[in-house]
Amino acid sequence: MAAPATRLRVRVSPGARRAQVAGRLGEAVCRLLAETLSVPRRQVALVAGHGARDKVVELAGVDAREAERLLEGASA
Repeated sequence: MAAPATRLRVRVSPGARRAQVAGRLGEAVCRLLAETLSVPRRQVALVAGHGARDKVVELAGVDAREAERLLEGASA
């Protein structure tokens, strides 16, 4: 059986020129989500939207119910 994973859609507000956005924001989004949700950085991966404001991030080892709980805890 495969390990659980959940994908989140996020929108970022870039603060740099477009030529610098893709790598920097992708890494920044993953780092911020890992810190906010208290999961190891290696469990968070940018899977779509590398150069766009709308991105898809995957949380490895986290099922949908756990992701919802983590997100609720982060916004409290």
